[in-house]
Amino acid sequence: MKIVLSTLNAKYIHTNLAIRYLKAFAAPEYEAEIAEYTIKDPVMNIVTDLFSKKPDVLGFSCYIWNIEETIRVIKMIRKIMPELIIVLGGPEVTYDVTYWLDRIPEVDFIVMGEGEETFKQFLKEIDGERVLQNVHGLAYKKDGKYVINPQRNKIDLKELPSPFRFEEDLSHLPKRVIYVETSRGCPFNCQFCLSSIEVGVRYFNREKIKDDIRYLMANGAKTIKFVDRTFNISRSYAMEMFQFLIDEHQPGTVFQFEITGDIMRPEVIDFLNQKAPAGLFRFEIGVQSTNDETNELVKRRQNFDKLTRTVRMVKDGGKIDQHLDLIAGLPEEDYTSFRKTFNDVFALRPEELQLGFLKMLRGTGLRIRASENDYVYMDHAPYEILGNNVLSFTDIVRIKQVEDVLEKYWNDHRMDTTIEYLTTHVFETPFDFFQEFGAYWEAQGWSRIGHQLEDLFKRLKAFLHTKLEDITVIEGLMKYDYLSNQRFKPRKSWWTHDLNKSERTRIYEFISNEPSILGASFTELQLSDKDIYKHTIIEKMEFDLPYYLENQSVTKGTTYSLIYFHPTTGASSIFPVSAKTIS
Repeated sequence: MKIVLSTLNAKYIHTNLAIRYLKAFAAPEYEAEIAEYTIKDPVMNIVTDLFSKKPDVLGFSCYIWNIEETIRVIKMIRKIMPELIIVLGGPEVTYDVTYWLDRIPEVDFIVMGEGEETFKQFLKEIDGERVLQNVHGLAYKKDGKYVINPQRNKIDLKELPSPFRFEEDLSHLPKRVIYVETSRGCPFNCQFCLSSIEVGVRYFNREKIKDDIRYLMANGAKTIKFVDRTFNISRSYAMEMFQFLIDEHQPGTVFQFEITGDIMRPEVIDFLNQKAPAGLFRFEIGVQSTNDETNELVKRRQNFDKLTRTVRMVKDGGKIDQHLDLIAGLPEEDYTSFRKTFNDVFALRPEELQLGFLKMLRGTGLRIRASENDYVYMDHAPYEILGNNVLSFTDIVRIKQVEDVLEKYWNDHRMDTTIEYLTTHVFETPFDFFQEFGAYWEAQGWSRIGHQLEDLFKRLKAFLHTKLEDITVIEGLMKYDYLSNQRFKPRKSWWTHDLNKSERTRIYEFISNEPSILGASFTELQLSDKDIYKHTIIEKMEFDLPYYLENQSVTKGTTYSLIYFHPTTGASSIFPVSAKTIS
């Protein structure tokens, strides 16, 4: 019996943990082959590859991001392999199984909930007497009627075999995100989340987990993401794992965690700030909303003051990047309230701020009680909301405009100095900057065309000209951001150069005669005149850059800046000097 376990990942770099657990648990009695694709792959290509494997049983792991593409694959492969047994599993099909059995008649069986034991028992039955009613957690149709077997008891996670010891995975480890699970379940009851349905938290054998991590690192894994819903629910467990990862990490490895910010103890953060190497850990924190009424309605317990303390302590430590999440569209969170939520969280200056939109997931309390808040949402995955009793579709479109420019101008960190100045000193609030710019971006039609790095600067400049009479200081900040983030001497620029050839020559000669005016770090480079002309550029900026670098405050004043691009590393260094010094 040839068994193939498949899924369509959102991106090539992702890996699917679920089908690897199924493969590991089915062994040694049954050997399964893993076949991963992406939602961007042409359906014909996927079907052709699956057909070449000649499976007898084909299983798909289904999620909101891949279900529609998976259905297209299933419908096509059924036409050419009518005898194939097709099985679905995963969070997207675990709930409303009768809907899925009706919508996709090409599917033979659905595995509900945890699939390891159910899938293996299913294989035994179809390989033997086919007494399918004995397979707990299995749903199917028989003689036109639904058969939904009772779900089985929870698996003893400590007994599960490792999902990582497959030789065919080894070559992919350095290039992909590897997901690790140390627990299942969530202690919280957030009504928009599937994790709220499973009561309690169960842990895997931590020594086995440690062995798996050692194995992954030894074979080149660089990005390891823990999928535990709340990694730090147990302080002692989190501390043990943090210590282990610090002690045994390999250079270049990054570990990502989903943590709950308001329960993180200060002593844990102090430990991480002192002991963790910079860049080793990355935290994802779901804030979602700072509206107390909204959080109460979705049964979400959150102390934003304590969360703020955690985020700021971690940020002050300078060791760990933080990714904070917001959800637009939660109950009683109207446009004005969401504006406040956004500004509350942006004030923490996370390295990434993800603005998402509520998705009415099957099985969740919010979907079951959608009528209470007049929710309107997409019929098919991802079931994103289109409006509710306090948030219109017009409001949603406006917030999506914020999301678009937030990703490009904050999360990608292309011009942090400029955005900090604009959100602090020019616009009333950060949200207002992103909203007004996002609306302008949409009006220009830029959301429908591509862009290069220089385009981002040109487009921001064009927007600011519509809002402000004088942007010379801001343009200077934009030049500083652009040049300090370049790895090589730029061949083109997005601005009109203020210095003519004779002025540049005069400044170069001044620097050549008195290199000390650019500071000790410049003189230590001991650049020859040839190196200076070959590997540097000079730009004029209409703000006092030396004062900014010392005080993190922007004031007017003309600065000449020499930007040196290291010929080997490509790193740029900026050496500013006041125009008065060389006048």
